[in-house]
Formats: sequence, structure tokens, C-alpha cells
Amino acid sequence: MSARKATLIGGPAGLPANDRTREVTTGLEEKLKIPHGAGYEHFSHDGEFSVVDGAEAAVFRWCGSTRVAE
Repeated sequence: MSARKATLIGGPAGLPANDRTREVTTGLEEKLKIPHGAGYEHFSHDGEFSVVDGAEAAVFRWCGSTRVAE
């Protein structure tokens, strides 16, 4: 699968701005699982797109957190 630009909306304020735009290789129907702190932040795509730095980007919105089990 080819990489596409994605932008992350919502989630914890501590997620750095430079981590909110990235290249992803997952399908749009799959959730993104982003490592953050002692766990993961999850983002899902609902069909929305935006333009970031002149290129189309899939918008993934925050849908929850999970913590790493010990």
C-alpha cells in the first residue's frame, strides 16, 4: 500500500503539533495507533479530507486511548 498524508485532530494536548501531520500506510478504514506517554492514542477516519502544505490529507479524529499493560 502506498503512503498518504494524514492529519490528526483532537486527543491529548501533549501530542506535539509536528506529530499531527504524518505519512501513513494503513488503509483509511483502519484506526491509527500512535504511541504517546505510557500508552497509545487512537484516531479514525470518517471520510473527511483537508489540504496540508498544498497536498490532500486524510483527516483522522481522536477516538480514544489505551494504556500499555504491565
